[in-house]
Amino acid sequence: MSFDFTTTSSSLKEMEAKAKKLIVLVEVLFLVSLLIRCVTAQQQQRLPLSSAVERSALLDLRSSLGLRSRDWPIKADPCSSWKGVKCENRVVTGVSVSGLRRTRVGRLNPRFRVDSLANLTRLTSFNSSGFPLPGSIPDWFGSRLPALQVLDLRSCSVSGSIPGSLGNLSRLSFLYLSDNNLNGSVPATLGQLNRLSVLDLSRNSLTGPIPSNFSLLVNLARLDMSSNHLSEQIPTGLSSLSRIQFLNLANNNLTGSIPVELGNLDELVELDLSKNGLESKSLDDLFSRLVRLQVIVLSENKLDGALPAAFLSMPNLRFLDLSGNNFTGVFPSLISSGNATGAVFNLSNNKLYGALNSSFGKFSSIDLSSNYFQGKVADYNGRNVILDRNCLQALSNQRSSDDCRLFYTERGLTFDDFSEPEAKRSRKWIFILVGVLGGLGFIVILVVMLVLILRRYDKGIPKQRGCANVGPVPEGDSTPPPKDPSIVSCVGDSFAYEQLLNATGNFSATNLIKHGHSGDFFKGVLESGITVVVKKVSLHSIKKESYMTELELFSKVSHARLVPLLGQCLEHETDKLLVYKYMVCGDLASSLHRVTDLEDDSLQSLDWITRLKIAIGAAEGLSYLHHECNPPLVHRDVQASSILLDDKFEVRLGSLSNICAQEGDSNQNVLTRLLRRQASESGLSGSSPAICAHDVYCFGKVLLELVTGKLGISKSDDATTREWLENTLSHITMYDKEMVSKIVDPSLIIDEDLLEEVWAMAIVARSCLNPKPSRRPPMKYILKALENPFKVVREESFSSARLRTTSSRRSWSTAFFGSWRQSSLESSTLPGHTNREFTGSLKQSGRVGSHGSGGIEHSSSNKRLSSEIFPEPVEIQEIERQY
Repeated sequence: MSFDFTTTSSSLKEMEAKAKKLIVLVEVLFLVSLLIRCVTAQQQQRLPLSSAVERSALLDLRSSLGLRSRDWPIKADPCSSWKGVKCENRVVTGVSVSGLRRTRVGRLNPRFRVDSLANLTRLTSFNSSGFPLPGSIPDWFGSRLPALQVLDLRSCSVSGSIPGSLGNLSRLSFLYLSDNNLNGSVPATLGQLNRLSVLDLSRNSLTGPIPSNFSLLVNLARLDMSSNHLSEQIPTGLSSLSRIQFLNLANNNLTGSIPVELGNLDELVELDLSKNGLESKSLDDLFSRLVRLQVIVLSENKLDGALPAAFLSMPNLRFLDLSGNNFTGVFPSLISSGNATGAVFNLSNNKLYGALNSSFGKFSSIDLSSNYFQGKVADYNGRNVILDRNCLQALSNQRSSDDCRLFYTERGLTFDDFSEPEAKRSRKWIFILVGVLGGLGFIVILVVMLVLILRRYDKGIPKQRGCANVGPVPEGDSTPPPKDPSIVSCVGDSFAYEQLLNATGNFSATNLIKHGHSGDFFKGVLESGITVVVKKVSLHSIKKESYMTELELFSKVSHARLVPLLGQCLEHETDKLLVYKYMVCGDLASSLHRVTDLEDDSLQSLDWITRLKIAIGAAEGLSYLHHECNPPLVHRDVQASSILLDDKFEVRLGSLSNICAQEGDSNQNVLTRLLRRQASESGLSGSSPAICAHDVYCFGKVLLELVTGKLGISKSDDATTREWLENTLSHITMYDKEMVSKIVDPSLIIDEDLLEEVWAMAIVARSCLNPKPSRRPPMKYILKALENPFKVVREESFSSARLRTTSSRRSWSTAFFGSWRQSSLESSTLPGHTNREFTGSLKQSGRVGSHGSGGIEHSSSNKRLSSEIFPEPVEIQEIERQY
């Protein structure tokens, strides 16, 4: 028997072709059916509500809550026209009154009148966050809404106890009851909600213990019960919450030790147990297993003993707060750990002692204040470490010697008594005496030489130019010296004009970096191979010598955040040259989004860590000008292009030709007068307000550029920019972190924790952009806020429905930002601050710093003036909502 392989092969090919056609046909039919389903679903969404019972229920709800007709028009179909109403298959599945406003009649007598919801049997979501519903939660919520998955009653003025019937909502996944007036104990029946993912009961007045059966909430990812009056111990059963990532039990009355069983929560990212009465027990065993933890807050407890070494081995730790405890012992080798790089540590208000022999350079910030460290500190520069209230030598603001001596004596330790051995002190005084006598002799010699030189000048000896010895000035066409030669006396090096001409290729267009308002900037390479930036100031286009402002500035002040001035060349008649250090990464405007591929214009944006680093660096520079210079200096040109970046993205402030002393300052020294005179002569005095609050406003726009990725905001103040700012600021609120995600730069890849830092920077930016200069925070507080972003948005820092007045419950934000507000009110009476609104300022909307939709201010309320960074009490917000 034989086979025709050719025929068989041909048949197989035909069958294979038919099979492919069949597969394609099936796929087409599937796509068509899917399209039909989508169209049908959309049509169903547009179809009117099918149930007369549900329509009647919604109309009753509209009436009982006093909702406005513009939001829920009575003649329109609820499924298609009512805000916050969601329908599926012509059935109501979601109701949200969050963000809606009551009518005038409804505002006069608001109540928790939502009984008609019981007729919406398929309701899966009810959201009234921020909408006032004074009264108690009806008990029928747990029995008449079987399909409910989301219940959001945040900031609703709800009172009474939590009904135990809520435990019957077997499908509930999200339960938000924070920022209300709830009291009583937490019902144990909530432990029956085994589908619950988020449980937020924070900022109420709940009492009693944490229910032990919360161990049954196996799907819980976030548990927040902070700022209540919960007592007793933390139940060990919480260790069974294997999926939990966020656990916040701060600001309660919890006692006992922290259960070592919590070490089983291997998904935990943030843990906050601060402001309780917790004690130490096996902290090393607990934290050695929590390798994913990024944030640990255990401040203001009763923890004691040595600092847990487990913190050294936590690979992802970024924020640690152990302040306000009783930790004691010598400082461990914490600094040598690579895991501490870039972290923020707060170990203040403990009883740590001994010497500090390590460098703090790896930390983003570390607070060791109010301890008992002694001796000298190596490599201390004061930028990222706080050492106040210790027993350290050669540092200001330390404890008294009696206080330190008593502490060390009680523990049988040796105290250095702020001094050195007697022999060294004797030699030290000898050296001081020799130095003083030698100095006096040197001064006498200088005076004699000066007298001789003046006598020689009087006899007609030719004059010399600048700091360098360039020979006598020829008569006739000589270049006149600067108005005040003393201010350029040895400010950097003196360069020859030809030298800089060669370095810049005769100031060729290929080396031109940009045209600035005070001159043109060129890239140059000196003969030594050093790359520099040369600013060419042409007196043909700039009538007065604006360069003298910068020379005077650099002769009087010095800071690592100012662009380094390497030297100058003033010998040319019309072209004055200033030489700066070259910044490899250019400025923020050119580095935020950098082209990486010239063929397809691919962009690479700065990551968030770098952006935060840049914001902190710029704030350091401005804080120096505003608070460490006397008189305070105003930059007046804060924008992305004036923030220069070196190869490590360290900030150097440029565009310094506009700097002047703050208006109304009483300390009119030589620098003040010269900066004021130079600004006036160059026609810049009216270009922008000479007050530090103006710099703060501009810096706020820079922060928004970092958050949103939108360039050009900080250099513009036209109508388009103001409209963009108003729209952007409406998404920034202390109450809702997720709103910020709508304005975040799409190129940023951020997780939940980084979003909190973005949120914090956005809040700081909003406070900077307050229309009233007197209500903008000083730069030194802005710097602290940026260095501690988690504390700005820490959940316990939000205001509750009523202000807590006890000192133990003051929020970090309140304590931190509160000190500047009174001074800001006082400063409003100074010249330059009297009712001065920044030109083109915004009409801010939202809760933070707003004046209500009607623009009405409540100046009689002190609470009104304490809301620039954190939200106002609900009472004030309600007054605003009525207008």
